[in-house]
Parts: sequence; structure tokens; C-alpha cells
Amino acid sequence: MECKNPKDDIFELALEWADKGRRAAIATVVSTWGSASRQAGSQLIVDSGGAFEGSVSGGCVEPAVITEALDVIKTGVPKMLSFGVSDEQAWEVGLICGGRIDIYIQSLDVIRPVLERVIKLKRDGIPSCIITDLDGGDAITLDLGAPDLKDKISPELKDFVFDAIKRGVCAACNTGEKRYYLHGIYPATRLIIIGAVDIARVLSQIASLSNYSTVIIDPRGAFATRERFPDVELLVEWPDDALSNMNLHRRTAIVTLTHDPKIDDVALKEALRSGAFYIGALGSRKTHSDRLERLRSEGFSEEDLSRIHGPVGLDLGAKTHAEIAVAILAEIIKRHREGKEEGIRWPLTQV
Repeated sequence: MECKNPKDDIFELALEWADKGRRAAIATVVSTWGSASRQAGSQLIVDSGGAFEGSVSGGCVEPAVITEALDVIKTGVPKMLSFGVSDEQAWEVGLICGGRIDIYIQSLDVIRPVLERVIKLKRDGIPSCIITDLDGGDAITLDLGAPDLKDKISPELKDFVFDAIKRGVCAACNTGEKRYYLHGIYPATRLIIIGAVDIARVLSQIASLSNYSTVIIDPRGAFATRERFPDVELLVEWPDDALSNMNLHRRTAIVTLTHDPKIDDVALKEALRSGAFYIGALGSRKTHSDRLERLRSEGFSEEDLSRIHGPVGLDLGAKTHAEIAVAILAEIIKRHREGKEEGIRWPLTQV
């Protein structure tokens, strides 16, 4: 069986295969018990010739999943596979301790219309959620940007769907005698750094390791060079111009690092008008106090200004550029993981 490097987006790949006439099935981890190497939402795609991409475990489960996927391709009938794992076998399957992995397999022929809608929403920058009936196999796509979203979800599923959206996760749930799987497709969590300074070099690196999509904006061409930042997206533009052309959704963090009000202040104004979940500004307490006063004079309220984390970063006693970068990212992660208490705003165009 052929195995290639897995792509980041199995749904995109599935439609590519379908367009080329390749029949396929998609296997999805819908739930795990124990400590798994793959979370719910992990996927594997298999074509009728046995070629596959993606992963649903540490490797031991894949052969059985591929065999079952070939049958699903032939029949079009979905299958739920449950793998019980003993403590002795756990390491082979990718678990630290014993448990169970539930994997749901669907024919691409059957779910293609659902995936086409998901991909269209994704390309338009709109988050979505696929709800699959794990008993019958029916699936629907929710547009999380729709103003009437609340009315499109059945009452027994609302709490589960809202919780999954707020936490940004994929999850299975039970409602009475029915079992469903919720697969959320959200914009990438993004970090926008204003100022191509030395702290930004470290911050962009560790943010990338933490799976943040990172952009650095600085109008000063002498700072924002490929030599200094070879592996990050650079925009040599004024922040207000650059940010006004971006979708600053609720999975966006913005940090200003230049100490120059001409650059930082215009970025903060755009940030405060956006749905960004985190806004931070480097500088001393005196610098931050002066910054807030300038923004007040621009008409921003105390509630607006309270969104700015300044001085930026957790108080770790950081001194070096690397330590400050760690403190900043730690505060961003903390805020992101705590963000669920804000609840959901409607419509969810800014998830």
C-alpha cells in the first residue's frame, strides 16, 4: 500500500482526488479514551487502490482501517470501528495507557456535497461545522457565520455544538439514543506581530512551533528583511493599511513591539476595532499609561482599552529577548484557552 506525506487538509485532498476520478473513503477519529497520539478529528483518506494519506493512530490501527475503508468504497455504507487496547499493546497503537479508539469511515461519493460546501466556506474565510449522525450516516454542514445559526441546530444538540465551537474542538456526543460527531473547521489561530525587532525573531519562531500562523508587519524596510526573518511572512507596510485588509477574526492575536507610537498606535486602533482575542503592547507601565491616554483622546472607551495587555506578557521576571518572547506567547496561549468564558457572539463570522 502506498503512503505519502499527509497533507494538512484531508478535505481539500479528498476533493482533489474526486476531481481526478479517484474513489475514496475518509476515516475520522471521533473519540478516544486514554492518552492518544491522535486527537478526535484526526483523519486518513484511502483510495480504491489502497493509496492513503493522513493518520488515525501511531501506526498499528492503520492497516485494519485501510482494509475496512476499501469495503466502504465498494458499498458506500459507513462503518464505525472501535479498537480496544490493552496496557501491553498501548504503545503499539500510540497510547500511553490502555483505552479505546473509535474511528468512523465514510465514502467520499456520499459525503462529497458536504465537503464541497465546507471548502467553499473555508475559502471565503467562514468557519463551519459538520454534524454527522453516527448511527445513520447523514451529515449536514453548519455555516457558523449565518445570523440564523441558532435556529438551524436541533434543541438537543445546541449545547454540544456551542461548547465545541467555543473550545474550537472536534467531538462526539450522545443525545438520548442518538450519537453524533461534530467536526469544526475554523480559521487558523494567528499571531500578527507589529515590529520586525529582535524579540519578534524569537516570538515568531516559538509561535510557529505552537502552530500559530504568524505574520510580521513593519513599514521600516531596514528592519523587515528576508535575511533577518527567513521563515516568516513579512509585510513591509504601515500596520493600519495591512490590518485593514486582513480578516482579524476571534482566533487572532496582535502584539505591538516597536515602542514607536507612530507605528504601534495605528496598529492598536485597528486591533481594538477588530474581534481579536488578544491585543498586547510592549513597553513600561509609564509608556503604557501614556499610550492609553493617547487612545482615549481618539475616542476609545475604558472597556476598549482594557483589552490591551500592557506591559505585554505574563509576569515571569523576563529579561532577555527570548524570555520576553516566552512570556508573551504564554500569555497569548493562556488567554486563548480561557476565551471560552466570553461565550459566543452572533453571527459567528469572527470565530
